Amino acid sequence: MPCDLMLITYDGSENARRAVEYAGRFLAANRAVVLTAWEPMVRQAARLSGLSGVMQPEWVTDDEIEDVAFVDARNINAEGVRLAKLAGLNAEARTVECTTTIWNAIVETADELDVDIIVAGTRGATGIRALMHSSVADAVLKHCHRPVLMVPPGREPAPKPAGR
Repeated sequence: MPCDLMLITYDGSENARRAVEYAGRFLAANRAVVLTAWEPMVRQAARLSGLSGVMQPEWVTDDEIEDVAFVDARNINAEGVRLAKLAGLNAEARTVECTTTIWNAIVETADELDVDIIVAGTRGATGIRALMHSSVADAVLKHCHRPVLMVPPGREPAPKPAGR
């Protein structure tokens, strides 16, 4: 029996594409919302200049021009919806502006929509790298109270022996 509503996080990465594929293969849902969270360029610039210690110049956005980060998110999201439909899902698009963290935007959207399951790809970081850079998928798993299908990256093909 299919669930009512599935939320698929999609950022355009190979791992996100893999998650869409597995959602279509293993899950059934009446509806699938493909979510791309984005952060306005003004905030990205402020965060980056703050990290570098450089004083940020006053940046006033032009209300007549669409934020390039939003345009990019919309295009990435359209690709995710297309892939979800190819995977056999009844998919629809959703982009959400991130006001704090990407994982928080995902959890808030899942709560707002009251989804039955969240699907996310992971980076597959291990060891010290995983400790230094926690993944969005890990944070979603820790902070939401819904089932989560986490799809790890595929294995790299084994290198061929020399001389063959």
